[in-house]
Order: sequence, then C-alpha cells, then structure tokens
Amino acid sequence: MQEHVKNQGLQRHMLAVEAAMQDYAVRFGEDPHGWGLAGLLHDFDWEIHPTLEHHPLKGAPILRQRGVPEEIVECILSHADHTGFPRESRMQLALYACDEITGLITATALVRPSRSILDVTVSSVRKKWKDGRFAANVKRDDIVQGANALEVELWEHVGNVLSSMQRIAPELGLDGNG
Repeated sequence: MQEHVKNQGLQRHMLAVEAAMQDYAVRFGEDPHGWGLAGLLHDFDWEIHPTLEHHPLKGAPILRQRGVPEEIVECILSHADHTGFPRESRMQLALYACDEITGLITATALVRPSRSILDVTVSSVRKKWKDGRFAANVKRDDIVQGANALEVELWEHVGNVLSSMQRIAPELGLDGNG
C-alpha cells in the first residue's frame, strides 16, 4: 500500500476498510487475513489511476504480478459499480458495504471537538446522515445497498464499522491525540 499510496487520508481510509473487513470475516467465520487484505488494497491504485475508467481495472495486473490471490483481486475489481464485475461472494459484498461508510464515520469524527472516533456513536452518525450537505461526496445510497446486500440492518452495519474503526483509532489519526 505505502509503495503506491502517499496520501495519508487515503492510507487511513484503506486501513479503516481493512479493519472493518477483518471484523466481518470473523463474524462470518471467514479468513480475517484475506478479507483484511482485500480491504487494505482496494484503493491501492487510486493515485496512479485516479479515474473511474482506470481504477481498479488497471491496478489488477499489478496485484496479480505481486502474487495477490485471484479471489482478492476479483473482490477488489467488484467493489466499484463501474467495473461491471459482479459481487457474488460474501467477501465482495462486505468490501462494497464497508467502503463508503468509513468516509461518513471519519467525517463525523473530524467535526467533533475532540476529533476522536472514540467519542462517535451510531446516533451521531445517524444525525449527520440526515444532512445531505454533510460529507456530500459520501454515497449514502451505496451504503444502504451494501448493508442490504450483506444482509445486515443499516444501523447495525454502521455500528459494526464504527467499532472496527474505533479499534484502530490511533492508526487512523482519530484518537484525539493528533
């Protein structure tokens, strides 16, 4: 990740998705390492291929050259609607479900006086959700569709991802100490 991603915000997003994917893997009795790797690498090529036309399609060959298992490459390819790759496995559904929500949770933490995710609750995310101008670039419809596809109630899903992100608050720079 660090070889191709220099932007700290993007790195932190990828770490947040990794944590959520690991926790969902445990919840579903799957491999947290593989699921976490999909979360960690899902946007690794955004800085070198920063258009929907190329991301993550042109990143996939790089992952394959590095020996990333095909299951993870296909998961990464399926996380974006524009690629046309179907989301069929539970891991693919989870990556789609976890991607957008991390942005809304991060934005919610950053407007708190403490700037700490440890002070964020599901209800505080829910309040920010209602304001379409807040974190306007976060695709709320994708979050709803992702939770539905994963068969997890929306606000339970928000709580799950929030808990995952709180677990790694220092790595995300959201522990109120930075």
